[in-house]
Amino acid sequence: MGLAAVLTACGGEDEGPKGSNGVDGLSAPKIEKKTRAAVERARSVRLSGTVVSKGQTYRLEMRLKQNGGVGEVSSKGGDTFELMRVDKDLYLKADSEFWAHKEQGDDAKPSEADVAAAGKLEGKYVKVPHEDPAYEQLSVFTDMRVMLDGLLTLDGERDTGDHGEVDGTATLQLRAGEGKGGMFEVALDGTPYPLRLERGGSAGTVRLDDWNKSFALSAPKEEQVVDYGEAVSPEGSSDGSSGR
Repeated sequence: MGLAAVLTACGGEDEGPKGSNGVDGLSAPKIEKKTRAAVERARSVRLSGTVVSKGQTYRLEMRLKQNGGVGEVSSKGGDTFELMRVDKDLYLKADSEFWAHKEQGDDAKPSEADVAAAGKLEGKYVKVPHEDPAYEQLSVFTDMRVMLDGLLTLDGERDTGDHGEVDGTATLQLRAGEGKGGMFEVALDGTPYPLRLERGGSAGTVRLDDWNKSFALSAPKEEQVVDYGEAVSPEGSSDGSSGR
């Protein structure tokens, strides 16, 4: 009885499993509040998985930080390209086949002139003008805050689901609409970051890791960048329009 009293005094209140960050046992709304607060403070993250947006399915492998991001995006149609944004400057790199088809549309057969023009872009970064519609569409993939806000959207009454594990870290599911409105697995050790999410309506599954891990991000060297207009002109000259 004396030993039991000592152990009780040392243990204090039940704080959950050893190594827990205190999230386990909280209500779903409180878990969500802590998770979103952690995400707001984060300086960087890596996203890996699939996202369905406006009827299109994309495969993402992106590393994001507050002033930009870098990585690869693949569409269901087979297009694969690299994106890099440093502050407000957005760069796109893809193979010549990608550019040749973009000249005439995905379903059209590119002409010899298109192929020749696209060849100038092979292995190069194309700097996308701010005024081009493609800038707004593509820069979203490199915007850490926009991506996280969109991915972590939940729709429905919150509750908690099963315990699990992501890369050796214990997790607890935070669900909306019993999972139909989205779900993410929250880390129970360390900072309560979301480590894996399933978007509502089968709109994709994404892993989130490398939280706050620094990575290099700098603009490509001048010789690696080609002019947006001149590079895609069969004659090698630009009329000053963005074209695509």
